[in-house]
Amino acid sequence: MRLADQRGLMAEINVTPFVDVMLVLLIIFMVTAPLLDRGIPVDLPAAASGKTPRGQSGITLTLTKEHVVYFNNDVVTLQELRQRLAAMRDQPVVIRADRNAYVARLVELWDLCRLQGFQQVHIITMAE
Repeated sequence: MRLADQRGLMAEINVTPFVDVMLVLLIIFMVTAPLLDRGIPVDLPAAASGKTPRGQSGITLTLTKEHVVYFNNDVVTLQELRQRLAAMRDQPVVIRADRNAYVARLVELWDLCRLQGFQQVHIITMAE
């Protein structure tokens, strides 16, 4: 009986399982985070000088092969796009257009941005 009395209560907490679980969760988030950043799926055109920007901040306009225009991740009409762009002239604009979208629609988006006063309008392509 003396042996049980000498042991007493354990006053320390073992944090090793907690750290193991946190490291596994960190690895899961690190692997899945780039996959969540894809946004609207478009088949970008290839160009010899093309490069995909990483961590580009600003406004993203997406033109799908169905000719639907997205402002960041919201579907918009050209009138709604004009209204949203009116208050954001200091940010760069990135246009992601599907390779099967009409060039006329792409030029229309580009022209709308330039008429709204945007100085930095970029078209994203893939490297060949």
